[in-house]
Amino acid sequence: MPITKVTRNYQITLPADIRKKLNIKEGEYLEVSLEGDRIILRKVTRIWKTIKLGKRLSIEEIEESIERGRQVESGY
Repeated sequence: MPITKVTRNYQITLPADIRKKLNIKEGEYLEVSLEGDRIILRKVTRIWKTIKLGKRLSIEEIEESIERGRQVESGY
């Protein structure tokens, strides 16, 4: 059974064989839950809400929107 270490920032690294088996890629989301004294991680698919704006967006506007979303996700 693989072992991982909790870092100073309370982060862990998922062992490569587990990442490969579950096809977990950088930036994907994991659901975290407790079952007794066990921490359970489950791969989840996040469904993003979409809206119709009634206009075409430029590549720059799309990239700016993506960056704003990343900042919200990371808490900045």
